[in-house]
Amino acid sequence: MKFNYCPKCGKELIEKYSWDEGGVPYCLEDDIMYFETPKPCIVVAVVKDNDILLLKQSYTYKNSKVLISGYVSMGESIEETVIREVKEETGVDAANPMYLGSEYYEAKEIIMLTFMADYVGGEIKKSSEVDWVDWSNIEDALCEMTEDEIGKRIVRKVLEKISYNGDRAYKCDIDTCQL
Repeated sequence: MKFNYCPKCGKELIEKYSWDEGGVPYCLEDDIMYFETPKPCIVVAVVKDNDILLLKQSYTYKNSKVLISGYVSMGESIEETVIREVKEETGVDAANPMYLGSEYYEAKEIIMLTFMADYVGGEIKKSSEVDWVDWSNIEDALCEMTEDEIGKRIVRKVLEKISYNGDRAYKCDIDTCQL
C-alpha cells in the first residue's frame, strides 16, 4: 500500500530520500516515513490422504476451484491465520502448516504466503463467503483449478512434497487436461 497522505495527521506526504530505499513518502509534521507495504495473506492446501480441499468463490474466479485463502489479522501469527482460515471457510480442522514459499499478486498489492496443512478432523461446513467446498482427488486438482495459476503452482509443490505417485497417468497443461 502506498500512502499519499499521512494516516496520523492527514497532511500530504513529501518524498524523502532514505539511503538504500530511495525516495519514500514522508510526513514533515509527524516525522514518519511510510514504506510501501503489501497486504499479507495466506493460501493453504489442506491434504487428507490422496485428497485436497478445494472451494469455489465466484468473486475470485467464475469457473475455477481454488485453495483456501485469507488475510492475516492484527496480533495473529501466519500459522494461526492458516488454521483459522481453514476452520472459518470450510469448518474442518487443520494442523502442521508447512511453509511452501511466497507469491506476489501485483493487481491487489498482496503478498501471498503459501502453505500446505494436514486435515485432522471435522466435517465440511462452508461459510457464507464460499459458494462450494469439497474434497477433490489430488490428481484432478490442477485441472479443476482452471483459472488459478498461483493455486496450481502451490498444488504442484504439494505433489512434490508428498512425493505423490498416483495410479493414473497424469497430464494437465494450460490448454488441455487429460487423465
